[in-house]
Amino acid sequence: MLPEYRAWIEGVIAADAGVGTGLAAEVLPTCMVWLIDVGDYADALDLVPFMLRHQVAMPSRYQRDAASIVVEEIADAAAKRQAADEAFPLAILDRVDDLTGHLDLHDPIRAKLLKAVGIELLRAAEDLPADEGRTGLDLALSALREAQRLNDRVGVKDRIKRAEKLLKAATTAAESNTTPDTSGT
Repeated sequence: MLPEYRAWIEGVIAADAGVGTGLAAEVLPTCMVWLIDVGDYADALDLVPFMLRHQVAMPSRYQRDAASIVVEEIADAAAKRQAADEAFPLAILDRVDDLTGHLDLHDPIRAKLLKAVGIELLRAAEDLPADEGRTGLDLALSALREAQRLNDRVGVKDRIKRAEKLLKAATTAAESNTTPDTSGT
């Protein structure tokens, strides 16, 4: 059904005048949720600036605002992939954060997103040589610690310990590579 609504959605976005009322007001937010459901995150996120700018309300059946739905649904999708030891596109998670970072969301919802970001940053840093992974590990630790601060039951304690251990090893490796040879040889 999504392709049937594509032209209508493009027209609404191009007109940039909101969605009005009635059934038409439900189509755009419903399509955004459907796009997330089918894994078309980029197209779903393309709708978010319009929805936020025009304060498009979600249909009552969703029982949350658009920003909360976007953050939580995409964070949940990332968590499912990550639980299966599959990567989730960090660019999508970063875009969600960019679009909603200035908004006041419930801490547990924001924590889910930060957890997903931290896991992907940690995954990327683990694949780098120790001396190159420090920045990524710092970023991963920052995201994971903030997730923990926002929701102490978000489930990142072991990943924080892993990131700290890897960061310590990377720092030690970098220091040993930059320490001048004083052995006299």
